[in-house]
Amino acid sequence: MTTQPARVQYVGDTRANIDYHHGQLRPAVGVHSYQVLRVNRTHPEWAEAYGWTYNHAPMLAYWGGRFWVSYLSNPVGEHTPPGQTLLASSSDGRRWGRPEVVFPPYVIPEDVYDGDLPEPLAPGAYSVMHQRMGFYVAPDGRLLALGFYGICPHPFTSPNDGRGIGRVAREVYANGTLGPIYFVRYNRHAGWDESNTRYPHYAVSPDDGFVAACEALLADKLITLQWWEEDRADDGFYAIGNGQALSFYHAADGRVVGLWKRSRVAYTEDEGQSWSEPERAHSLVMSGAKVWGQRTRDGRYALVYNPSTHSHHRYPLAVVTGADGYTYDDMLLVQGEVPPRRFFGHWKDFGPQYVRGIVEGNGAPPDGGLWLTYSMNKEDIWVSRVAVPIRGKVTEAVNDELTEDAALAEWNIYSPLWASVRLAEVPGGGRALQLSDQDPYDYAKVERVFRDGARATLRTRVMAGQTQGHPLHIEVADERGLAPVRIWFDSDGRLKARDACETRDLGAYEASRWYDVQIIVDVPEHSYSLSIPELDIARSFTFDASVLAVQRVIYRTGEMRRLPLPEMSADEGDDLPGADEPTAPSVFYIASLQAHEHERC
Repeated sequence: MTTQPARVQYVGDTRANIDYHHGQLRPAVGVHSYQVLRVNRTHPEWAEAYGWTYNHAPMLAYWGGRFWVSYLSNPVGEHTPPGQTLLASSSDGRRWGRPEVVFPPYVIPEDVYDGDLPEPLAPGAYSVMHQRMGFYVAPDGRLLALGFYGICPHPFTSPNDGRGIGRVAREVYANGTLGPIYFVRYNRHAGWDESNTRYPHYAVSPDDGFVAACEALLADKLITLQWWEEDRADDGFYAIGNGQALSFYHAADGRVVGLWKRSRVAYTEDEGQSWSEPERAHSLVMSGAKVWGQRTRDGRYALVYNPSTHSHHRYPLAVVTGADGYTYDDMLLVQGEVPPRRFFGHWKDFGPQYVRGIVEGNGAPPDGGLWLTYSMNKEDIWVSRVAVPIRGKVTEAVNDELTEDAALAEWNIYSPLWASVRLAEVPGGGRALQLSDQDPYDYAKVERVFRDGARATLRTRVMAGQTQGHPLHIEVADERGLAPVRIWFDSDGRLKARDACETRDLGAYEASRWYDVQIIVDVPEHSYSLSIPELDIARSFTFDASVLAVQRVIYRTGEMRRLPLPEMSADEGDDLPGADEPTAPSVFYIASLQAHEHERC
């Protein structure tokens, strides 16, 4: 009997419900998400110095003790020139330097492009950039940044149709400066070569090491297969000629698994020299957004993708895991936030999308986490670190004093640039977790998963830095994100709580005063009790939602979001007013959290 080779499949019974941005998925424990770029059209000096509001397709590498992210950028919308690629770096993945242009806008030479046009391209027309890979670490350790100059005569002509100009590369030096730009591969079949392009061929570089790095790159059939989509040449350079946005990894048996958009999978046993016929893995539910696969530091495997067939609502961002690189289970949430899209543009789909991790050979962060990058609404650029081992449950009691980074290892963090989460000095002394919010359309958020239970006691110590501005919501939720317990320090200086379908005003709170909050949750009784000695509060309330158990506490400097809904079109909308101006800052501190099972007396 012949044994059939293993095939990639998801065998779990969890599915995402996109009526909710988080898909009603249990969160992976210890995901830390940080915004790299918050676009700003009015004050470009606060962003990337250009004010361009379409930013997408980020790539990630770890090299020279730093994280590197590159991404595409257009002024307003997708496939709408001019286009450029930018590069940002960070020593810790949390605090990022201002992005700098690595591949600038490119004027298309006249009388070469042979696309189907009603009239020739106008003189001085610009290209756009389109690439599915952005970095290559050469055998000698050099880091190359790569991009592709494509052509869009109008937004409905794709720049990855094989008629674009070609692939460019330049070296990133250890000090962050950049070497000259060269073409590493022309789209010769489309008429482009050394005679009609702005940058020279890599072979004429006086740097022999750079030339050797480019030749090693060109010889790597796994890396360069990521280029096929923009190139589409039939000169034998590519072993397989279809598929979009390749992600690949070595499975436990040594075979290489290739993953493409729309659930397509193929396999190679000779490092990309030849491939099996691509097939659709029907158990991987996805559409036109990317999928990312890799082996994690603990020897297991992870696939990260948007588990939805909706092409224009790309959320949530989820992870499934497995032991051998083929069979995956246990779908968990990586990113379930969809902030408002602040600027309208062509094909600016909603949600955290086009996820990429660190390609094999492009570095390994020393912290052992699964690092990812993605765009949010094709507008802002984000990174997330997923704690490894990847898990969705906590079995120990929680007793966190939030004074050191180590205490945040199992917290989930959502930290926009204008609504940051960090450990900070507290007025009056000491350190605590600080949620600082001056974003008119987003919020800071942290979550702590605790042991699932029908009864739980939570104690937390919190302080508001003001009594007006952004609120602080504290919720206790189940694995689906339903929150039967909701209290909040409101923006009118009043503490409030939900009691079934009613909002109860519990009195005024003071700024710069610590409050010891105790919440006892009783699921069988559909009720919770709230005690805050400093406010002389000791009351019981009825649940705001029906749950079977609770498993996390959520702190958030704003109300829970419900828009966009799946029925809303991503091709309609307006720019949001005041999106480029910060609000007055609001600051909250969380000093501690204890959570344990509560036994009825």
